[in-house]
Amino acid sequence: MTAPARSRPVAATPPAAPSSAPASVPVDGKAGTRRPAVDWRIRFAALGLVWGFSFLFMKVGNEAFAPLQVTLGRMVFGTAVLGAAVAVKRERLPRSPRTWGHLAVAAFLLNSLPFTLFATAEQTIPSMLAGICNAATPLFSMLVSLVALSEDRPSRERFAGVGVGFIGVLTVLGAWQGFSGQDPKGTLMALTAAVSYAVGWAYVRRTLTSTGSSHLAVSASQLLLGTVQLLVVTPFFTSMPDTWPAKSVLSVLALGALGTGVAFLIQYGLVAEKGPTIGAMVTYLIPIVATTAGVVLLGETLHWNEPVGAVVILVGAALTQRRPKPRPARDPQP
Repeated sequence: MTAPARSRPVAATPPAAPSSAPASVPVDGKAGTRRPAVDWRIRFAALGLVWGFSFLFMKVGNEAFAPLQVTLGRMVFGTAVLGAAVAVKRERLPRSPRTWGHLAVAAFLLNSLPFTLFATAEQTIPSMLAGICNAATPLFSMLVSLVALSEDRPSRERFAGVGVGFIGVLTVLGAWQGFSGQDPKGTLMALTAAVSYAVGWAYVRRTLTSTGSSHLAVSASQLLLGTVQLLVVTPFFTSMPDTWPAKSVLSVLALGALGTGVAFLIQYGLVAEKGPTIGAMVTYLIPIVATTAGVVLLGETLHWNEPVGAVVILVGAALTQRRPKPRPARDPQP
């Protein structure tokens, strides 16, 4: 996203990488005239690390703050980063009330709701399980696209990917033993967050095809609206924290500034330089990083079915992202 993409169709960011979930990314995949100072592979790895660690940050933030407060802090710091980027680049925010209305819905579906669901879920489930549930987003996205996006005609391979992916979900949850060891409510919240991402991306693709503003400005506006939504709701369901431990405060700061703000800017540059395919591949790093961070840094217990199920989910997700190759045109018969 090195240059504004005014009046250009919005292409949804690969929904499997929704931890920051900005409204749009560029579709041309062209790099700017200046070569980036940091190699794209390093930025790619950094993006996977930041998004994977977001689930750890939520877990640590929950130790001192209510989930809504964790989400509000995330949105405030993320908005501050994107707002600063908009100011530096002197981007123009959208002016159409209709666009702002659509962005308000997108902010709810892609930010306010799923961020809160993940934070609430992590009160009762391990952070690594939340990260694995996040990886199921492409599976739900394909199902939503069948209903909402008539131009998406899934192939048998993509249908098979959904089936494989949900087998992976059942494996992660230990369905054969009655989902023992996992909190059903928390797990359902994490999976609902993945569904919210899927619905949100379908909504964006249908409604925000041309805004007259850059993708950076549109995404900053979306985060701003999400922040306002949480500012209105949070005081009614939470009270002021009694303590502000540095560990939890820094986790929320990192969650917002890095996991939502800086991560988007990294993705913005990656997709502009290498195209959306590379942007989608970061999906496969997120559950690996989230699981490793949860086990090593938080002491979470890892059972065999969780990494095995995660691999199956990712295989299914990869199948759902494949597009059929166009058939070569036949030469006309003489």
